[in-house]
Amino acid sequence: MDQIIEINGLSKTFFLEKKQAVCALRNIDLNIKDQEFVCLIGPSGSGKSTLLRLMEGLIKPSTGSIKVMDKPLEKPISQAGMVFQEYSLLPWRNIIDNVVLGLEFRKMAKKERYEKAKDILKKFGLEDFHESFPYELSGGMKQRAAIARAIATSPKILYMDEPFGALDAYTRFQMQKELISFWLGEKRTIVFVTHSVEEAVFLGTRVIIMSARPGEIMGDFHIDLPYPRDRWNEEFAEYFKRLMDLMNRANEGKMMKGCVNND
Repeated sequence: MDQIIEINGLSKTFFLEKKQAVCALRNIDLNIKDQEFVCLIGPSGSGKSTLLRLMEGLIKPSTGSIKVMDKPLEKPISQAGMVFQEYSLLPWRNIIDNVVLGLEFRKMAKKERYEKAKDILKKFGLEDFHESFPYELSGGMKQRAAIARAIATSPKILYMDEPFGALDAYTRFQMQKELISFWLGEKRTIVFVTHSVEEAVFLGTRVIIMSARPGEIMGDFHIDLPYPRDRWNEEFAEYFKRLMDLMNRANEGKMMKGCVNND
């Protein structure tokens, strides 16, 4: 597989009130291959979501470079989609009108975009809720709709920022299974932020462990387990233990200074 995301020497510093500098990320080197399922884990404040937004082009690095599909990243690109934890559905639009939003921006013919949206909603079990509004749906259904909207434009890369964090345990497990089924069928590249080590082992072909702020990469694990994965499997438990040990070390790490900044 070819590299689809290439990050070299990346750092990010934010400036708060009174020009106080906060170093979020430092010295990030990361390559992601086409069709990988990469999970980012680490302590709160380790810069996981910041790194995801940098990959998406929503914010710019202070130093370093990002290339996506062999081109320098200057702004969000049409070949990438984003799913947030808070769903971000437009409350004044029904579900199918939310899903076709990106296709509208691409000026796809009305009939074609609604046919495509119906097919996608059917894949996610929402075929009977086309005309429903977000407030009428459960958390799991809203997240399905948000994922459907993100993939409607057929992105090669799907960025997901703790998309299942607000769901109850049962719904979360179901959504994990549905996401794996989608990924196995479509073979997109997925970069998935989570706080859950178990979720990372269940989903990812690869897990990146971030240190405490400023976030640096302190571990890079390939998960060599077949799908669907069994949480009670001994090999699953061994991966979980190894990653938890690294997470504990990351949580115990002290904040460090010294981000380089060119802002």
